[in-house]
Parts: sequence; structure tokens; C-alpha cells
Amino acid sequence: MKLRIGHLSTFYHTAIILMAEDMLTKTLGMDVEWRLFGTGPAIVNAFESKDLDLAYVGLPPAAIGISRGVGIVCVAGGHMEGTVLAGRKEFTGFPEQEDLRTILGQFRGRKIGVPGKGSIHDVILSECLERYGLTKETTVINYPWADQVTEAMVRGEVSAAVGTSALAVAIRRFAHGKILYPPSQLWPNNPSYGIMVDRDFLEREKRTVERFLMMHEDATSLIRNKPRLAARIISDFVGFIDDEFVMETLKVSPKYCAQITDEFIASTIEFVKALKKLGYIGREITSDEIFDTSLINTIHPEKDHYEDGISNTLP
Repeated sequence: MKLRIGHLSTFYHTAIILMAEDMLTKTLGMDVEWRLFGTGPAIVNAFESKDLDLAYVGLPPAAIGISRGVGIVCVAGGHMEGTVLAGRKEFTGFPEQEDLRTILGQFRGRKIGVPGKGSIHDVILSECLERYGLTKETTVINYPWADQVTEAMVRGEVSAAVGTSALAVAIRRFAHGKILYPPSQLWPNNPSYGIMVDRDFLEREKRTVERFLMMHEDATSLIRNKPRLAARIISDFVGFIDDEFVMETLKVSPKYCAQITDEFIASTIEFVKALKKLGYIGREITSDEIFDTSLINTIHPEKDHYEDGISNTLP
């Protein structure tokens, strides 16, 4: 038997730690095939084709898939508040300007880059522009790979970008930009990603999924409690980023845990409402259609750790 896992290039997902440490093959006693995708919607399409068993996905693309009948369910969290607005230094941002409407208003007649249509970052940006009546005055360019958004900033194709905390740090380093609005302010408690599982696979292989979630929780604990060790593992495995880049990214968006909290679910349902309003889905779906918390509640019965942030101690 082979476990097929979909993941993104987002290096602070636990996928990178699990791959680097080769934990799954040893613990599960089965072959593991890691498949890299450019965006969450592409992963959902792979689930629809029955090409994946389990994956790391943002909740909005997962909800879009569930609304059209893709048989997947979220069995664990992983990270909250992972979407950041960044741009060139000449633009005013938080905390000098606290009003998001004013900050986004600077991009009337300009272009903002964001990962693929239907990604969590795309949905957050679309909802914000619609809320403030800026949709027709701002050009949004979707890129199939998140890394291409950074490149677009470097080339001057876009004036700002919405994406992961890693994207924001890359823009600071390589495009001489800055964070214009932090993740904790942009959409509080937003479900950055969850662990999605094919429902048929979950029914057949519940024990396999449970064991995977145990390792996933251990990896989130490593990120929280030993961030410098986690940063070394991640940077060594990825190869083209250094420890400090990883640490800076973790500090920008520090909420890591495997639990599915009430806030995580409530924020997801707010996304569902936004998806319906923006025309991404034709009906509102319920939390029971999206989540199955039975396994993670058994594995992680204590209070969640999202608000703990990451440790300031070494290693």
C-alpha cells in the first residue's frame, strides 16, 4: 500500500519536517509518495480525480471542492492567520495606517499579485476588495505558483501581493518591500491550512490517518517549542533558504497547532459565506460537511496551542 500525500511549497507546513525526518515511512510501515502542487485548488482537483489520500490544503479551496461534491473532510488544523498583505515601501501600511480600506485604496488603478484563483489568499483579497468597493478599481493577477508572486514583485509587475508569511518575508528581502497589513489583522483566526483526507480512505484506513495526525501534532509542537531547531531542519531540507529566513517567517505568523478549535471552525464558516457572496460556490455548506474532529480530539484533548505562539528560548 502507498500513502499519497499532497502538499504545497509552503515550508512551515509540517509536511517539510515530516519529509526531512523521513518519519512517515518508518512509523507507518508503508510507502509514502509526496506530491507537490502549486495551489490548494490544484490539490482539490487531484482529490476529485482520486489521485490523493491526504493533503495540506487551505480551507476555502477545500470548501469549494466539497460544495461541488468532492469527497474530502478536514480532520486536523495546523496553522492560523497565514495570509499577509505586502507591498513596496512607498505605500503606507500598518501600524502607521490602521484602516485597511485606506491601505487598499492606495492600489486603485494598480495591480496586486496573489496565488491561484480560489486559494485562501485569493478569497481573502477578493472579499476585502468587495467589502470596500474596490473590486472594479483594482487589478488582481492570479499566479499558478506562489513563488511567482514574489518574482512579479521583483520585476515590478505588481505593486503589492497577498500570500503567505514566507511570501511577505521574501518581498522584504528580495523586492525591497514591507508588510502593509499583518495576518492577525487581515482576517483574525483564519484557517491557514488543514489536513484534508479522502472520505473513502478515512473510512478504510482510520488507524493510518490517526497515526499520521500524531506525527503532524508532534511536528507542530516542534515548531512552537523549538523553532530554531525546526528552522534548521526546514532550511537544510529546502536548501535555498537560511535559518533566519525561516525564523523570520515563523515570527510573522506564529500560530501553530493541530487542533480544530471553535474559532477555526467559525472562521471557516465566515469564509463559506464570503465564497457564496463572491460566487465561488452556489450554496453554503455546513461545518459537518467540512470537519470531522473525532480523531484530533482523541489525539489532542487538551486546550489548543495557537495562542502560545513560538518559543523565544533556544534551541
